[in-house]
Amino acid sequence: MMSGKERREEILQRITNSKTPVSGAALAKSCEVSRQVIVQDIALLRAVNKNILSTNKGYVLYDPSEETQKARRTIAVSHSDEQTQDELYTIVDFGGKVLDVVIEHDIYGQITVDLILKSRQDVDEFIAKVAKSKAKPLKTLTGNKHFHTVEADSEQLLDIIEEKLREKGYAR
Repeated sequence: MMSGKERREEILQRITNSKTPVSGAALAKSCEVSRQVIVQDIALLRAVNKNILSTNKGYVLYDPSEETQKARRTIAVSHSDEQTQDELYTIVDFGGKVLDVVIEHDIYGQITVDLILKSRQDVDEFIAKVAKSKAKPLKTLTGNKHFHTVEADSEQLLDIIEEKLREKGYAR
């Protein structure tokens, strides 16, 4: 059985070498520990400034140097559950990458969840996961009002995305 330090090194190595997100369950199985231990290890790795994002598909290592190459914008949106897929398709179809969903909760303040959706396939997998789950989307806590941080190759693409969302009545 490996030590906590060895396990965290193994987790970081697996996430670093993977081209796709690595699930907590897969990490738990390979390290022969519970998923809760993995969650705690990820928190410890983040505390020493490792750029690990937790997405709906698993853990990914985020390279902050990529930030400077892309334009980013936070877009305020509101829509029904049935419109979620169309909203996300609109963003990815016009060259956007949905980095996260953010709500401003009256009691808990800002709650942010990483999404990292960059294609229709990513959106479809996310929608399927939501449908399968008994959990409600975060936006239900704020009367459907939420924000997305969207990344694109240029400010012009972000302008187009925001305009298309506004045309559909999603952008506030």
